[in-house]
Amino acid sequence: MESSNKEIQNLFVVGTDTGVGKTVLALLLMQFFFAKGYNPFYLKPVQTGCKDANDADSDAKFIYSNVRPLTGKQPAESVIYCFKNPKAPLYAASDEGESIDLSKIERVVSQKAEAHSPVIIEGAGGVLVPVVGMKLMADIISLVNGTPVIAARAGLGTINHTLLTVEALEKRGIKPLGIVFIDTGEKETSAEMIRENRCAIEEISGISVAGVIGRIHNFSRPPYDCYKPLIKMFG
Repeated sequence: MESSNKEIQNLFVVGTDTGVGKTVLALLLMQFFFAKGYNPFYLKPVQTGCKDANDADSDAKFIYSNVRPLTGKQPAESVIYCFKNPKAPLYAASDEGESIDLSKIERVVSQKAEAHSPVIIEGAGGVLVPVVGMKLMADIISLVNGTPVIAARAGLGTINHTLLTVEALEKRGIKPLGIVFIDTGEKETSAEMIRENRCAIEEISGISVAGVIGRIHNFSRPPYDCYKPLIKMFG
């Protein structure tokens, strides 16, 4: 991948549901932009379901373990809030007697954006997950002026989930950059179903499905095909 210094805005990796592959997409984005000559930064504003940033279930730990330029650096640098219980951020924080400060998230993103490009921000759960009070994950996207990249399942059910995600974002004046299918289920999705899902989503939403990311056996060195959706979006 050739070097480039083109300015890239904050990218916000959102999912159509929990467990759809947001962290895998964030990993590939980090590897992709480092290889292109950028200086990206991974940020997980709110992590739930792990005790700290170095826990085995930490998304930041996964990223730092599989991105070579981050070797020796601390995953805690990339996590603002971390809560033990695997719940929506609002309730995971409440269980520990805490409340999430959105102004802190806004401030950290701004600071990271001064030194890094792009800042790759990974959400928690879907876009309508409650974070604090009546504020949802979608509100954080607006707060940090993020451009969403949607991680969606490749198989059955993804048309509905993806279109609902796009609709929820656009209702709030947020335009997704693109959609990436993640096909890592127990059984590989057929090419016919992927084609039908892609056609329906693109025709109804007007948002491009950049491609499909399949199974990855070595996350430190994913196959080249995994980067094709990113090449389509970013060149």
